[in-house]
Amino acid sequence: MYNQTPAVPVSKERAAYLQRQKRKKRGIRIVQISIVVVIVAMWELLANLGIIDSFIMSQPSRMVKTLMNLGDNGLLTHLGVTCMETLIGFLLGTGLGVGIAVLLWWSQTLSQIFEPFLVVLNALPKIALGPVFIVWVGAGMQAIIVMALAISLIVTVLEMLNGFLNTEEEMVKMVRTFGANRRQEFTTVVMPSNLHTLFHSMKVNIGLSLVGVIAGEFLVSKAGLGYLIVYGGQVFKLDLVMTSVVILAVVAALLYQSVVVAERLVTRKMSHSN
Repeated sequence: MYNQTPAVPVSKERAAYLQRQKRKKRGIRIVQISIVVVIVAMWELLANLGIIDSFIMSQPSRMVKTLMNLGDNGLLTHLGVTCMETLIGFLLGTGLGVGIAVLLWWSQTLSQIFEPFLVVLNALPKIALGPVFIVWVGAGMQAIIVMALAISLIVTVLEMLNGFLNTEEEMVKMVRTFGANRRQEFTTVVMPSNLHTLFHSMKVNIGLSLVGVIAGEFLVSKAGLGYLIVYGGQVFKLDLVMTSVVILAVVAALLYQSVVVAERLVTRKMSHSN
């Protein structure tokens, strides 16, 4: 027979507290859904009554028709292009950002040299460099990915470096007393202590990557949600513009939630391994 760990009994107070937390989360979710429903209903009603101009502001029923037509005209292609560009920019920005942060943490001299440059680059409006990126790497998907990378990279570097430098000093001193070298110090204390920082950076990064992709698609693209928004504005198909914006909001929410789920899985796995 297998040895099973006996279940830890839960007190009545603890059970009541957990039940209250579940009810609170359920109530919050109901309120959130209700707000969305009310906004959509009011939007449709005001458009039908002529209080708002449905040509300029569109309305939910017209957006549904546009969405159905987009399904017959390559919506999945445009959506897939934007998601692929976002994921590539996100992965490159996260990977390179963490790598550069590790390098700067490893060498205090390098960190002191490059910190002012990182601050300036972070404040620089990267969208203004879009035409420069197009000249450098060419007009196409590569320019869009570079735009996403430029927006997300510096934020990742600064956030991860700040997390590395602010690792609990007592834990670092403890591993040093056992003779740990710089690599062991990083792998056993610094990086494990900053997993939360990493996932927080990824949550910010996924949104910034999407912003960079859409900005790049505004400048140069033949497909993608950004392309649909620009095209809709040029031909005064504002139903297409609003529908693309709503799809974009849904994509942003799903991408963010995917990072949240990944964080929960990693956290749960590490807690079980410990």
